[in-house]
Amino acid sequence: MNKKTTPSDLFLGVLALLLISVSFYQTWLGLQQIFGSASFVIALVLSLLLLFLCWLLRSAKLEGRPTGNLVGIYIFIASFCFIANFNALYTRFMKTDIYTDELRTINKSFTDLEGNIESKLNYKYNKSTTQNIEIKKKQLMEQIKDPGNKGIGSRALSLIADIEKLTGQKVDLLTPVGNDYADLAERMGNQIDNMVSDLSTEERVLKTDINLATAKWNKNIQELLLLSKNEKDKLSQGIIDESLSEYNKLGSRAENVLGKDKISFEPLVSQTQEVGKIGFAFEHAIKHFGMYQFVVLAGCILLDFVIVIIILLVTSPDNNRNNRGSVFNNKRSGRTLIPNN
Repeated sequence: MNKKTTPSDLFLGVLALLLISVSFYQTWLGLQQIFGSASFVIALVLSLLLLFLCWLLRSAKLEGRPTGNLVGIYIFIASFCFIANFNALYTRFMKTDIYTDELRTINKSFTDLEGNIESKLNYKYNKSTTQNIEIKKKQLMEQIKDPGNKGIGSRALSLIADIEKLTGQKVDLLTPVGNDYADLAERMGNQIDNMVSDLSTEERVLKTDINLATAKWNKNIQELLLLSKNEKDKLSQGIIDESLSEYNKLGSRAENVLGKDKISFEPLVSQTQEVGKIGFAFEHAIKHFGMYQFVVLAGCILLDFVIVIIILLVTSPDNNRNNRGSVFNNKRSGRTLIPNN
């Protein structure tokens, strides 16, 4: 039997080596969450088995033997690689989007909690008037801290006049301590809160704290989302953990101060702590399935299964080892008839 290697053998061999090498690296990364340092050995063993099965499939096809059992074994082993590959690739390509979604959810949660708390407080005015006063108050506080026009200037006086008209009460014009205009804005805000609400000390402090926390995290999260992809990936988890910790503390305080009959609080848990785990990758992909998820899925399928498909399609018993040469080089056999003269 002719053992000479053909260009087809070389092409399929190189292609299998390239694809399975990439699969090996991604499998190694994808299994680290479960197996730690042992993931390297496991990924290597799986990849070598896939290469060996590719060789067996090629040989079986050339010799015309059945390949069903070999294909079944290949699919079984490649499935483990596929799961690990999807985890590694999906986490790498979608990590920034996952962090961004979580940060925006936290931002919205602070706003919702702020609105929920304020809706449960006791005010002297109807809801519409109270909301208008709150808007004017926040505008006044920002105006007092405005670097271009600090303190109580003409714009601030105009806002104060609007508030006095809405409340029917006189607003005292406070003065800054030194150059601390942030403190002045805070004291003016507290004064207006006292005018429109009938709150206990604990409720007043809670309202102030949730207002400050919402403004702070809204600003911090928006600034973070403007950073580069690498910076977002590096900083996001810390911001998420810190903001969620404060959110859960404020929510628990609100439930204690206002009572469970007025507000029922469910703590938030960081979903991004699960990033890198196999279960999270598939769960997130299913919930947010779209073009990016499809591309990653298709890439993983091609990476692990395309080589065996190619081998099955391009290899046939007609190209077996006994017929390697060109039909023009095959020697004719049999008796030669010589005509009689």
